[in-house]
Amino acid sequence: MGGSTPPPRKGDIWRLVNRQHGVVARGQLLALGVSARSIEHRLANGRLHLLMRGVYAVGRPTVGKRGWWMAAVLACGPEALLSHHSAAALWRIRRTELAEVRRRDIHVVVPRANPKRRPGIRAHRRRNHELPGRREVEGIPVTHPVATLVDLAVDLPDGQLEAAVNEADHLKLVDPEQLRGALDALPRWPGVERLAGLLDGPTIVLTTTELERLFLPLALEASLPIPQTQAWLDGYQVDFYWPELGLVVETDSLRYHRTPFKQARDKRRDNAHAGSGLTTLRFSHGQVLHEPDYVRKTLVRAAWGRERKHDR
Repeated sequence: MGGSTPPPRKGDIWRLVNRQHGVVARGQLLALGVSARSIEHRLANGRLHLLMRGVYAVGRPTVGKRGWWMAAVLACGPEALLSHHSAAALWRIRRTELAEVRRRDIHVVVPRANPKRRPGIRAHRRRNHELPGRREVEGIPVTHPVATLVDLAVDLPDGQLEAAVNEADHLKLVDPEQLRGALDALPRWPGVERLAGLLDGPTIVLTTTELERLFLPLALEASLPIPQTQAWLDGYQVDFYWPELGLVVETDSLRYHRTPFKQARDKRRDNAHAGSGLTTLRFSHGQVLHEPDYVRKTLVRAAWGRERKHDR
């Protein structure tokens, strides 16, 4: 019998709903053969529950965080992506609770010139090619981690933004070196300049060659002899070592020394050196680059203190 529409298959609907964290869009139901009349009937008898315009929770009125995030993306169309603080929470770059998701607008980027206003959603206009684009986390379309961090840079305080960069590195989503390189290729979108400024500030990461080129003249100006570089002491590789002074200098980068785990490892390393009678100094890469006077004076005091202690 030509022209008849096959009845909807419950298995197809439930597989889709399960992939989408308990939610489904009206257009998806229609595409699966559920009629508009059947949708209204299911809303009336409690089998569907309206979450947002055109998006429903299936079977029960409550959904979790991922259900709300999925609903917001579905409500904004097939090219929409979860973004900004909501994307950061999905990537686990920043933590959020269900109550907070319900209390605040969910952020979504859309490619339209004039995104429609929808209660509970904060829509941002952006062409898909302007920042690294679509990814999926647990089936939810979301902005790339680089784009997510750029968006966070618009309004997060410095400390929280740095923590987000650090957490993205810890989760192996993008490390600060890769992030800084990616920023150079991006348009002047809000957040790009500030994020680049954060990475280029006191926590700048220098390569080993660049670091030696900048640090060694400071050590020589402080009247220290040429140190050993990348030496192994007490089971750890150190950046700079003066065996005749019993002095170790470590240079702390954003990537390798900011997480609590790595800070604890650094403490164990310093304690091991102290147990061997060594003095350890730490400078950030940014201090080597931007505060040479401070680095020189600290090296002079440390070397002079070691010599006086040795003479006693």
